[in-house]
Amino acid sequence: MNRLKSAYGNFQLQRYPQDKKQTLRAWDAADEYLLQYLHELEYPLNERSRILIINDGFGALSIALHPFKPDIQLDSCLAEQGLIKNAQLNNIDIDQCHRLNSTQSLTGIYDYVLIKVPKSHAWLEDILYKLQPHISPQTAIIAAAMAKNIHSSTLKLFEKIIGQTHTSRATKKARLIFSSFTQNTVKPSPYPKQFELEINNKTFAISNNANVFSREKLDIGTRFLLENMPPPKPYKNIIDLGCGNGILGLVAAQQNPQATLIFTDESYMAVDSAKTNFENAFGSTRAAQFLVTDCLENIEKQSADLVLCNPPFHQNHVVGDHIAWQMFRQAFAVLKPEGELWIVGNHHLAYHSKMKKIFGGYKVVSSNKKFSVMFSRKAENND
Repeated sequence: MNRLKSAYGNFQLQRYPQDKKQTLRAWDAADEYLLQYLHELEYPLNERSRILIINDGFGALSIALHPFKPDIQLDSCLAEQGLIKNAQLNNIDIDQCHRLNSTQSLTGIYDYVLIKVPKSHAWLEDILYKLQPHISPQTAIIAAAMAKNIHSSTLKLFEKIIGQTHTSRATKKARLIFSSFTQNTVKPSPYPKQFELEINNKTFAISNNANVFSREKLDIGTRFLLENMPPPKPYKNIIDLGCGNGILGLVAAQQNPQATLIFTDESYMAVDSAKTNFENAFGSTRAAQFLVTDCLENIEKQSADLVLCNPPFHQNHVVGDHIAWQMFRQAFAVLKPEGELWIVGNHHLAYHSKMKKIFGGYKVVSSNKKFSVMFSRKAENND
């Protein structure tokens, strides 16, 4: 376990979900740089300071600054669980801080806004627009990231939406972004984005929040799976795992009118988008659950007939196959005997080997130059 040493104290921090093979820390040099900068301010933070922290990956900033009772806004339930577990690890009552998810509205004017720059350019844009009504020219707006993740387009967003912007020198390959609110007009966020999608002679109106993959059109992997969906069967319970905007579940619901749907994702924005899209398509005529959760955490074992998934292969800037392993293992657990997991994936990710190891076998439904659609069936005597 690693210890963050800062001017605000030393704290034990771990990444979440825990992985014995994980060598990365639960914070980076950008967190350290920002905390050091705040400590050295001429007019330092105090108990009257109103502070907002956005996208604090595993809680390094929030844990260190908890005595000031900041508002903390996150989109990922994994980040939220990491924050809670790290607070417990350090005997901190994080409930003294106000936690919001990314779909909840901010209130009042903040003295300090601290942002860990997200990977998604669109989400950063959405964050900055939604900040406008809650900042003043006196608000200190400071963003932090590793230098390689700060681009000219990043700075242009701050300048366009907030105002005058400059960066710090690089320290340990990290930079800070300083922005002052000088815009004369407050504009609404352009998100969610909408587009129409026609599948099987039905047109779906798709609404996507800012931090949802493939916001303005259907991604090619999902499209390939939609072209090779499981033939309709008397499915009772279908799960759209890592649902994003919920398109796989929408089409499965259309093809299987008797089925109940469950949509799961670790992103609040994704599940909110899936819920909106499902309600737009079916109103109150169909039953569905929408769960912000870690893959299939807390889903009843042996309860599903079909799991559909287009697995992500990265968590923020970290690329790996740990998410796919977790998804496939949990899918195996929640599927009934004879239940099926259907996925789409890039050839180089070798998902077939994982499915074979967990389920004992797999079948390729269709393949093109880039993707394969595959499924595995849980054997009758497997549990």
